[in-house]
Amino acid sequence: MFADLRYALRSFARTPIFTAIAIATLALGIGANTAIFSVVNAVLLRPLPFPDSSRIMRVWHTPPAQQFSGMRIFAVSPANYFDWRDQNHAFERTSIYRYKQFNITGQGEPDVLVAARVSADFFSVLGVQPTLGRTFRADEEEPGRANVTILSDGVWRTRFGGDPTVVGRTISLDGEPYTVVGVMPAGREFPAYAKAWVPLGMTAADRAIRGSHFCEVIARLKPGVGVAQAQADLTTISKRLEMQYPADDKGWGALVVPLHEDIVGDVRTPLFVLLGAVAFVLLIACANLANLLLARTLGRAREIAVRSALGAGRRQVIQQLLVESTLLGIVGTAVGLLGASISLNAIVSWIGQELPRVSETNIDGRVFAFTCVVGLFTGLLAGVAPAWRLTKTDINEALKRGLGRGGSEAGERLVRSGLVVSEVALALVLLVGAGLLIRSLWRLHAVDPGFDPRNVLTMTVVIPESKYPKRDQQDRFYEQVLQRIKPLPGVEGAAVVDTLPMQGGSMQPVAIEGQPVPPLSEQPEVAVRRMSAGYVDALRMRLVAGRDFNDADTEVRPLVVLVSESMARRFWPDGRNPLGQHVTLGLISNAPREVVGIVTDVKLHGLVTRDPVAAVYLPMTQEPDTYESLVVRTSVPPRNMTPAVTSAIRGVDPEQPVLDVMTMDEVIGQSLAQQRFAMLLLGGFAALALMLAAVGIYSVLSYSVRQRDREIGIRMALGAPAGDVLRMIVVEGMRPTLAGLAIGVLAAAALGRVLTTLIFGVTARDLATLVSVSAIVIAVGFAASLLPGYRATRVDPLQALRAE
Repeated sequence: MFADLRYALRSFARTPIFTAIAIATLALGIGANTAIFSVVNAVLLRPLPFPDSSRIMRVWHTPPAQQFSGMRIFAVSPANYFDWRDQNHAFERTSIYRYKQFNITGQGEPDVLVAARVSADFFSVLGVQPTLGRTFRADEEEPGRANVTILSDGVWRTRFGGDPTVVGRTISLDGEPYTVVGVMPAGREFPAYAKAWVPLGMTAADRAIRGSHFCEVIARLKPGVGVAQAQADLTTISKRLEMQYPADDKGWGALVVPLHEDIVGDVRTPLFVLLGAVAFVLLIACANLANLLLARTLGRAREIAVRSALGAGRRQVIQQLLVESTLLGIVGTAVGLLGASISLNAIVSWIGQELPRVSETNIDGRVFAFTCVVGLFTGLLAGVAPAWRLTKTDINEALKRGLGRGGSEAGERLVRSGLVVSEVALALVLLVGAGLLIRSLWRLHAVDPGFDPRNVLTMTVVIPESKYPKRDQQDRFYEQVLQRIKPLPGVEGAAVVDTLPMQGGSMQPVAIEGQPVPPLSEQPEVAVRRMSAGYVDALRMRLVAGRDFNDADTEVRPLVVLVSESMARRFWPDGRNPLGQHVTLGLISNAPREVVGIVTDVKLHGLVTRDPVAAVYLPMTQEPDTYESLVVRTSVPPRNMTPAVTSAIRGVDPEQPVLDVMTMDEVIGQSLAQQRFAMLLLGGFAALALMLAAVGIYSVLSYSVRQRDREIGIRMALGAPAGDVLRMIVVEGMRPTLAGLAIGVLAAAALGRVLTTLIFGVTARDLATLVSVSAIVIAVGFAASLLPGYRATRVDPLQALRAE
């Protein structure tokens, strides 16, 4: 074996061009696989960074199907959580938490600190301890004692310079003093958005809320208790609560999901699709290497025949060839690992916003072992075809051939053409997948969002409730901000809304005047948005009937609402006029609200939602909030207005931070990030696969021309024109291309169902995509055949004949 290895090294050193091409081909396939598997390993395979993380569960409500069609999970109400906590037999600890955003001032520029309000057992459920300080005590969960905080490692380092004496220091959050009691270790941020944690601080009234769902729950299973047992336990409790509190809990159940599965569930399919794509790339690279090795081995047929005639057994010859291919696999693996490690940071920074846990991506022991196994297997697999072909070689015939010439039997051509067919078929499957995603994204961009996103600047402003505790103060703040923004040069309109389109938002039960009023838990759900007067004009929505909000719609005036067209059709069918009718939003109040206008539908939950969302719009002057997004329509590039708009906000409150500054086009683009991420990566792998397939076609034809130079020379000596020779070679190259095309189309149609969750507006068998991709493959195959064909026309007949 050692002698075979030394001989392989000397042999590769004598053919540096072949060696470089073979290693590069393998490195591309192995490097792509390593990079994507590193991401899959970090996101899907690696356990969460908490002790015994498999016992940590996420607990959700399951909403009534008739109210929330298509929704599998829902936030939890506080009262139901406390009943779950007190009555279950499956969990050793449970914790409830909710989102909270603070304005942090006093250390540098005003900024926003995204935090989680958590119950005292939160860190015990996760099983983590701070690197500095302590966690929360049970008494700090009580209202009035909750002004303590734990910082994340990132905030501690960036905002406080990693000062170890930060524990015990008082900081200002929303204008109130909070004492820092701990700093969490890096990589232990949960929930993912949390940069700090504060006690939940619920009052008795808060704990009694049952009909409003705004909290999340985690729990740690008791040792020996499984997920199914915990699920059965909570299902029993939920049915009991449904009977006790039918007005709030009818139809509401519970769902227990392992925390890891809950975090990564939405990205599992796209990642496995990409992993399958890079596996196809690796198979194409393997086929290419097999073709290169086959050409090289058959070119050494006389040499190997001499070795066999001198006593080398078949096992020794095959071993030599497999050692050579395995050595290429090892070197290709090393180069691929190096390339993957260099490119991994770029990949992570590129897709960091699209995948959970992607920041944990690295080449660990599992990734290294995977890459080594893949590299060795690829090298061995690529050497099988040449070794198998060599066992069919007749030694006497090989010795009779000219030095350095291999055979050109039909069997040899069949093997090489078969490898090309497989390359083309695999490349076409990837191209069809990328084409479907491109078509899908193009269709999504063509969807009418219900407003004009051009020249619109958005930003979020969260005012501290401690600083603006009264509703009229909150309303006055935003009113003053808008009064400062509207006169600015380049501003055509400005308004505020609690949630921008494409970014989710509140769904609430609604009751319609004159129709039967079911219990709150059975009332249909609609999207509810708070907005200021001028929002319809600022977004260039269209007022279909009635009027917009105005300054007269104050808290002391009758309550009014606007409704969307789809809401009007749903609740007032048969052409009945909603104007003047009344609706009740029970989660806000039982006061009736008059419908004064109808506006066009807006894609509130993203462009991929096919059915319009029934929506109710409330005037901000009657229902103010501390969390609002500014919408500013400009006559100049919207980004240019950022300093002026920010200055206008700071003119009202110098300590007010501004966050999430984006244009509306960027907001829409952000909502399509997952589709764009899948399209770009799959498109890149498809392009790489097509390039490798083209190299495969080219290498087969180049080898064929070298093997048939005598035949071509005789044809040309007998008067065959160059055009006929060119046509012969091109036709020879197009045959496996067309065969691979046919197989690839069938395979793409069969595998297209995998992409159904990632595509929009097109089917898995979209004819335009299949035709376009087929044309690209034919063009590439034709181009890859031209150069060997042109070289065939340059064969000198006299020189070819003399060589024999």
